[in-house]
Amino acid sequence: MRRRSRIDSARSALLLVDIQPDFLPGGALPTHDGLSILEPIGRLLAARPFGLCVATQDWHPRDHVSFASNHPGHAPMDRIELYGHEQILWPDHCIQETPGAMLHPDVDWSGFSAIVRKAVDPLVDSYSAIRNNWNPRGERPPTGLAGYLRERGVAQVFIAGLARDFCVRWSAEDCADEGFSTFVLWDLSRPVDPASDADVRDALDRRGVRVLESAQILAESSAP
Repeated sequence: MRRRSRIDSARSALLLVDIQPDFLPGGALPTHDGLSILEPIGRLLAARPFGLCVATQDWHPRDHVSFASNHPGHAPMDRIELYGHEQILWPDHCIQETPGAMLHPDVDWSGFSAIVRKAVDPLVDSYSAIRNNWNPRGERPPTGLAGYLRERGVAQVFIAGLARDFCVRWSAEDCADEGFSTFVLWDLSRPVDPASDADVRDALDRRGVRVLESAQILAESSAP
């Protein structure tokens, strides 16, 4: 039997992760079929099933440590060790104040109460909406979003966006670790690598994150 999400509108939040042109076809780091999520995200926002909407925005300085261009002799998608952990070296993307870094104009952002900019520290990468990646001290500093959600009374977090195999996954895992009931809207996310889907589902399941389709949310929100 399909599990219902049982949305508690007063205590729920929608988290849209990194819906920016550089993660869409034609961008510097495109996800697979990323444009296809924009229209259904619009329908979901119009239905207003959530009490709160928040988003993240990748916002790199040009000298960011995650860019292959800042590591002579390396190419995009190479892997190195950084602060004791694996670091993928990315093509330059979502550079502050560039068109590819802007929140996508086809999404109505007017009802969002907070936008968290991440990866602003040139020395630290940042996938998750909740915690940055490891810093030189071996810590994963919080972004402040978890505290913001708690202070607003949020207990459920529904996550959509880009990319499913990195920033969406890490955000969901960290939300679950912070004690939120966490859901990933699978049809409203897209990966960099479609071959990662099975591994992502397994990882989310191990952390207690539930995978839903947006149609389930829309059906619940319209039910009497």
